[in-house]
Amino acid sequence: MLNYNYWFPAILISAYILDIILGDPKWLPHPVRWIGRYITFLENRIRQFAKTPLTKKVGGVLLFIIVVGTVYGIVWLVFQLLTHNSQLSTLFAIFIAYTTISIKSLHQEASSVVYALENISIDEARKRLAMIVGRDTQNLSKEDIYRAVTETVSENTSDGIIAPLFYLAMDGPALAMAYKAINTLDSMIGYKNERYKNIGWFSAKMDDAANYIPARLTALLMVISSFILRLDWKNSARIVWRDARNHTSLNAGYPEAAVAGALNCQLGGDNYYFGSLVKKPLIGDKVSKLDEGVAADTIKIMHLTAVLFISLILAFSFLMPYLF
Repeated sequence: MLNYNYWFPAILISAYILDIILGDPKWLPHPVRWIGRYITFLENRIRQFAKTPLTKKVGGVLLFIIVVGTVYGIVWLVFQLLTHNSQLSTLFAIFIAYTTISIKSLHQEASSVVYALENISIDEARKRLAMIVGRDTQNLSKEDIYRAVTETVSENTSDGIIAPLFYLAMDGPALAMAYKAINTLDSMIGYKNERYKNIGWFSAKMDDAANYIPARLTALLMVISSFILRLDWKNSARIVWRDARNHTSLNAGYPEAAVAGALNCQLGGDNYYFGSLVKKPLIGDKVSKLDEGVAADTIKIMHLTAVLFISLILAFSFLMPYLF
């Protein structure tokens, strides 16, 4: 039988190494893609019956409960069925942990946009950017593209790396994958436009709740990373304190403010989503221009933040028997 607490450091390290080596290859079955298809299927079924704002809101609550409950239940059940075989249960735990984090894919996707912008064309960069952001990209300027890349890497350091690792450390693979289900729900239906404002409201609120601690933890780790990388860590801390709550999102402002301060650049501002203008406050001071160097430094902060948090989790797991 697998002693998960005993094997957790090996599972965590193995998952990290797998992600750094493999990333998110298209040929590998990925649970998040299955979750996305499941959400679409259930949303279409619910919309057949939910026609009024109230029924859509109720349907949104049911959608959240069914998706997150199913995902947690399946992972938990499979893990329980495999506990009699320590090798299989360990491999399953490693696979689930690996699929919840996205360090290499975030690096590759952001770098791909930057490469296209510098070496191919702005139109190609816009197309590649559209695959990783929710905003409209067809009319973005070069600086707007760099801003989008910087914001996306910053925010997804929390959503795609720190938060799943946080829940993995708290309660294992099932909770980590349940978090991914929450985050996927928010990314698919958590918009405030006419189509999603009712059916997606509950998923958006739950995503805010799930990311509350990880977002703030990410900002702290980013400030420390900035110090280690010899960036402007004092300004990073200052901008987090001053501007993090300016963001329209409850959580996204924290990692974005940490990066904006460390790199002395300005993030935020107006964006278009589905053709509609969404006004957002500015974060940071416009001292440095958003360019290739800012994007590269943001990716460095992302990598070091991930390593710091993994190190923190491992240190705590080794010390826990002596503390409790």
